[in-house]
Amino acid sequence: MAADSLDLKPERLAEEAWKVIEAERSGRPKLYLDGRLLRVLIEIVKEAEAVKPSQQAKRDVMKKHGFVGTNEDRILTAIFYDVMRKQGLLDRFAAEVAGVPSALVLDPWLRAALRVALDIALYHRPLPSTKRHLRWSVADFLSSQTHPFVGMFYWRLIDKVFSYRPRPKSVEELMEIKYLIPAWLIRRVRKLLGDEEAEELLKAFNTVPPISVRVNTLKASVEEVVEALRKEGKDPWVSDRVPVVVKFEGPYNLDKSRIHREGKIIVQEEASAAASIILDPKPGETVVDMCAAPGGKTTHLAELMKLKGRIYAFDVDPVRIKRMRENLRRTGTERIVRVIRADARKAPKILGEEVADKVLLDAPCSSTGTIAKNPELRWRVHEHRLEEIVDMQRQLLRAAAKILKPGGRLLYTVCSILPEEGEENVKWALKNLPLELVELKGPYDESELLPGTMRAWPHRHGTLGFFYALFEKKG
Repeated sequence: MAADSLDLKPERLAEEAWKVIEAERSGRPKLYLDGRLLRVLIEIVKEAEAVKPSQQAKRDVMKKHGFVGTNEDRILTAIFYDVMRKQGLLDRFAAEVAGVPSALVLDPWLRAALRVALDIALYHRPLPSTKRHLRWSVADFLSSQTHPFVGMFYWRLIDKVFSYRPRPKSVEELMEIKYLIPAWLIRRVRKLLGDEEAEELLKAFNTVPPISVRVNTLKASVEEVVEALRKEGKDPWVSDRVPVVVKFEGPYNLDKSRIHREGKIIVQEEASAAASIILDPKPGETVVDMCAAPGGKTTHLAELMKLKGRIYAFDVDPVRIKRMRENLRRTGTERIVRVIRADARKAPKILGEEVADKVLLDAPCSSTGTIAKNPELRWRVHEHRLEEIVDMQRQLLRAAAKILKPGGRLLYTVCSILPEEGEENVKWALKNLPLELVELKGPYDESELLPGTMRAWPHRHGTLGFFYALFEKKG
């Protein structure tokens, strides 16, 4: 679908959109779901708004209704993940069907029901009996869960759902239907990379990445881990950019993995594992990991320091901190790590100024580089929030500069493809903070927008999207 070759007439865009949808649904078997299964599916989708990660919401509801491990579990799980991958798109369709400016103004139960109904009607091949249950059973269910008016409103909309056909208003909205990426992000990607390479990135966003683990060299060698994975029936390969990272195709049950339980591996993407190597902490140094949980980089820093020195690991999320403590214990790196539950912007007050030899700031961001790994994330990123995110990143950079010793080094990273969170923040830091740039020469590509900084790209490097900038504090 070459964007520059498309006819922009509405009829042509609508025709292409329906071709995309029909191509997906044509390969699927006819679908039968009774009222009970539809009610459970809607409950899962509704709970997924409140419970994160959404997999937990699915498990909780499945367990509640006794579906865990059943054939129904498999069917409902497949449709649930389909809904989550298309959530933002389905919400746009639901708003058009309901005649409201946004699906977010709808009752949460109604919103969940419309997401499910639109996904089944458009992307599956529902049997007539399934359509009857979508009409009557779901309407009754909504009336019982919320208010009879909600059930009645849904009942009046269901014919529109069955006859709905998307009518994109632009090439980006058509590409949104094909690639399941928000139109605003597609516009930015096309501007950043050009039409041809943008489509390569969009395809990569929809390709399931291999599982990536980092070998904990305190407990095992890369060769030992590769051999163990082969004995488990995997066909692993070692990254040619980060030689302590091993990749293999999923699925993989970590709970049953001996090498995981023994702390010989930790799940970590290649681009993430590169960060600690680039910062290059030395034994005996004082290092601050500003946004540390769940601890992939923290454990790597401790490993590179040979368990000599001190690491201060900041985070605010108690659930992620709990996971970090478990990872530190499992990998045997807890001895030199002090976990601090606090906003890292307060680090200068907590630790004092000019105390760290090295600082790692993997800042909270839009996470647009991780869409392939976290499919539903694509719809949680909103363009209007970028200014707020960038402001927080700059506050963290300011705090990082304060705790860094003169001559010390700071690595700033974000798993974002957006220049506002990468290159533009570096330009701001060089202008406003006592920092100078240390040129990076690999293992990924130099940024075309700011020489000396570096980017990993999903479509070029087969890993998550990542930005890196290494600073040194002026003396």
